[in-house]
Amino acid sequence: MQNLTLLDGQKFQITIQRLCRQLIENHNDFSQSVLIGIQPRGIYLAKRVAEELRKILPGHTIEQGDLDITFYRDDFRRRESPLVPNQTKIDFIIEGKKVIMMDDVLWTGRTIRAAMDAMLAFGRPERVELLTLVDRRYSRHIPVAADYVGIEVDSIASQRVVVSWKETDGEDKIVLLSEAK
Repeated sequence: MQNLTLLDGQKFQITIQRLCRQLIENHNDFSQSVLIGIQPRGIYLAKRVAEELRKILPGHTIEQGDLDITFYRDDFRRRESPLVPNQTKIDFIIEGKKVIMMDDVLWTGRTIRAAMDAMLAFGRPERVELLTLVDRRYSRHIPVAADYVGIEVDSIASQRVVVSWKETDGEDKIVLLSEAK
């Protein structure tokens, strides 16, 4: 495997700060907006963005939750091993709110479709936006586009994009993995 580091260290943090500034431009004080991280890896992005927004907007309430999509996926019955669901933690109302969904990598769009279905169990938001750290363009199976993008990557199906988080992996890093030929 060949590894190409796309983003790490200070550039990783600057990218998250830039995304936060873009959110502030559109959501002001976040009184009518909530952040939802898609399990399993989007929750780290949502928590990091919420933490950064609280630093930039002290005294404002930034509501952030985690959404499990396990049984909303279109492929969950096709797996040979039993699925282990994650936990949904949404302790606020999304009815009539502006929801910013977050995931680390946008690839085929199927995860986002599942997240939309799962989110509707909690009410009907006024608007839904998507924030993703990595947008793997040209690979969509479902017509989904992110409103906020950290970086865009043109990749082929045999490549993988791996996002490492300091909280679980020891460092913040985005790597493009390619099979060696």
